[in-house]
Amino acid sequence: MPQIEWILHSGTVFDGHRLIPGASAVAVSGGVISAVGTDEDLRVLAGPSTQTIDLAGRLVSPGFTDAHIHAAYAGVERLGCDLAELSGAEACLQHIAAYAQLPPAPGNDAGWVTGGGWYKGDFPGGYPDRRLLDGVVSHRPVYLINRDHHSAWVNTRALELAGIDASTPDPADGRIERDPDGFPTGTLHEGAMDLVARVLPPVTEEMLTAGILHAQEHLFSVGVTGWQEAILGSYGGYPDASAAYRSAAEAGTLKGRATGALWVPRDTTVETVPDLVQEFVERRAANAAAGFSTTSAKIMVDGVPENYTAAMLDPYLRPCSCAEPTPAEERGLLYLSPEVLAAVSTALDAAGFDLHMHVIGDRAVRTGLDAVAAARAANPGSAGRHHMAHLQIIHPQDIARFAELDVTVNAQALWACNDDQMQELTVPLLGGERAGWQYPFADLQAAGARLAMGSDWPVSTPDPWQAIHVAVNRAHPDYPDAAPLLPGQSLALGSALAAYTSGSAWLNRAAGGTLTPGAPADLVVHSVNPFDLPPAALSTVQSDVVMVAGEPVYARSSAGSGAAVLPRTTT
Repeated sequence: MPQIEWILHSGTVFDGHRLIPGASAVAVSGGVISAVGTDEDLRVLAGPSTQTIDLAGRLVSPGFTDAHIHAAYAGVERLGCDLAELSGAEACLQHIAAYAQLPPAPGNDAGWVTGGGWYKGDFPGGYPDRRLLDGVVSHRPVYLINRDHHSAWVNTRALELAGIDASTPDPADGRIERDPDGFPTGTLHEGAMDLVARVLPPVTEEMLTAGILHAQEHLFSVGVTGWQEAILGSYGGYPDASAAYRSAAEAGTLKGRATGALWVPRDTTVETVPDLVQEFVERRAANAAAGFSTTSAKIMVDGVPENYTAAMLDPYLRPCSCAEPTPAEERGLLYLSPEVLAAVSTALDAAGFDLHMHVIGDRAVRTGLDAVAAARAANPGSAGRHHMAHLQIIHPQDIARFAELDVTVNAQALWACNDDQMQELTVPLLGGERAGWQYPFADLQAAGARLAMGSDWPVSTPDPWQAIHVAVNRAHPDYPDAAPLLPGQSLALGSALAAYTSGSAWLNRAAGGTLTPGAPADLVVHSVNPFDLPPAALSTVQSDVVMVAGEPVYARSSAGSGAAVLPRTTT
């Protein structure tokens, strides 16, 4: 056996699937797990240079793998006008005003203020007005993407530079919020974001690389050692980040096990599918040659319910009778017709791509499942690890189809709660029956579906313990007085932890995700043993030590002392 480099002892071991009865220690050598067992079993393996970490009862588990994230966007936005950690409209406006006093970056001749992270629930109706921005920044154009990246907030100067006014039509895949006279209010949804994004200063490869590496450090701090970049393509003012990932991989600075999903444009047609697939095959090969795996294809099937773009089987309710819905609003949007979705899904499946579908509404879920069924029927030998992300509203008749078609549930569990957005912006549009179909994790698991998890950061925090808290409690830690959302759909702690480790790593076709001999030593020492905590305290769990391939990449400082946790290690 190679020289043992690390022994973590006196704790509890979760191997990615379950707590291992009796196991208290893990040994690491050559970047992989060399043994799992009792303290006594592993103590005899120690050599003169072996370092040890006393777990002191804490849990060690595989590193988390985030199966749906926008790390490049998150990193760039954190380095720009970052609103993600703020609460309330006034706090956002104060931060924007302060940021606008900073000099523009070189190349930003128009002085654009860019960034994002604002929360719909902080603004009446979910849609902030350009005049709020004008009140704090009128001399510089402002373009700020919201947390879910389905809307952007702009000021009047930005509209002027983009040439948008009352006569500008809504694009086919988006919508402009308007005043009664037709002039834009300053909120742009979906494809309408591109009307302004096209005149923004370009996001350079250097900016994307810096964003990815900045995001990586933050992900390590919350125990995430692998992830799937959920859009690699031109979207929302961002270019394809593949080149930045390739350069980071080649330079050795990309230490996390990152994979990516190539973006299927929303203007894809049946006729363009062959060229698209050929392009994807070539891009996959170029990325793989640099050490960056892109075996998934991202398809945005619909939007989100709060702006009426999630595709529903039945029409939205109208909480206000002041306006009649447009045909697009009535049941939401399918960005690709069922025929195009089936054609592109079948062709990508045949070419060896895993389908990564954004689906929110029940009509999008059903249409997406139909497309996977077409691909499975056309390509019976395919082993595509197809998955659907978000899965907010699922008609009960479609629950069993996930296991039948081997479609993995890629859950963003943090959203399965009664927060302000759910109560004020979502449920009024769905009504009671459909609100009762939201995030049915327990039903999907009971029906035999595979589970994986992700954060959709920067839409929401990348901290897995916040999402696991909601998966178990169906309540958000920031809303302790709110009733749980459909508590019968909660997951057991072990199921949620497995989904966020082995489940997501399997989905990514990535090494890691388990603590078994021979597996990469991607692991997290948690601040406590969460299985000993009451469920309401799960959000308090932190990462003390994080390793990737046996190399420590993060150690939490002890509160108030400045001392790192890692020096519990002795030689």
